[in-house]
Amino acid sequence: MPYDLNDLQAVVAVARAGGFREAARNLNSNPSRLSDAVRRAEQQLGVRLFNRTTRTVALTEAGRALVENLRPALDEVETALDKINGFRHTPRGTLRLNVPVSAARLILPDIIPAFLARYPEIDVDIIAESNLVDIFSAGCDAGIRYEESLAQDMIAVPFGPRTQRFAVVASPEYLELSGQPEHPTQLIQHRCIRCRYHSGVISDWEFHKGDETLRVQVKGPLVVSIGAAVDLAVDAAIKGAGIIMLFEDWLAPAIARGELKPVLEPWWPEFSGPWLYYPDRRLVPAPLRAFIDFIHEMNANGRESGKHDAGTLSG
Repeated sequence: MPYDLNDLQAVVAVARAGGFREAARNLNSNPSRLSDAVRRAEQQLGVRLFNRTTRTVALTEAGRALVENLRPALDEVETALDKINGFRHTPRGTLRLNVPVSAARLILPDIIPAFLARYPEIDVDIIAESNLVDIFSAGCDAGIRYEESLAQDMIAVPFGPRTQRFAVVASPEYLELSGQPEHPTQLIQHRCIRCRYHSGVISDWEFHKGDETLRVQVKGPLVVSIGAAVDLAVDAAIKGAGIIMLFEDWLAPAIARGELKPVLEPWWPEFSGPWLYYPDRRLVPAPLRAFIDFIHEMNANGRESGKHDAGTLSG
């Protein structure tokens, strides 16, 4: 009996994503369509592949056996199709990237429009979120992260500025009312606006000056989750709610407009820039290969103009 390859691909996609909703997002489809495809596959095979409840979707023993055997075969199909794509003058397909909100806001606007102009037959799908995810279970080709968050078995390409800083700022009104701190330890006497990671951790503020490093456990009336809510924190700082520590590039427009003033600038900490990362595999999909080559070209132009230096973790 012939089996529908699209239905089998739907089974693998749902298994990888751990649910119909996530799988639908990864495939630019919809959950009901994937559910129908899985149901057809189950009817043809004569076995249940998933145990479904209102909250969870989990593979049955038969489903796990099928997916384990299907994955290599489907990967070979994708490899064969992508090899054909390599013969085209212009690569075609979709590039899916999982990126932190900071990269989507501060770095990608200088890169993505130029990439789309260079490769008009490639569609780019950006998933911006600050919590760490398994990019491949999420259906992405590559991700962008900072060095401390990279898995060791990934190939990494320098992406964007190689050095960044955290800035500490407050509104002129706040500083006039509460005074200008002259040393990081004085921040414990101030109202500070803090950010919470997806894990729930609210980190201390870290400062560097010469060989000296300080960590200060600040307090304040406002805590926001890292991501889209950071804009709320910046607006609150502009309106005098307290002192904020954030990417310098994120705060630069408000500083330039005079809405925020630098605080403790000699102590602002530097950190290395982000990396584009992807798995070490035999064939990199054509859209991703085009993007990697484009980034390498930008890195080379940056070195020539003295904008930044570039390196790699591996590969």
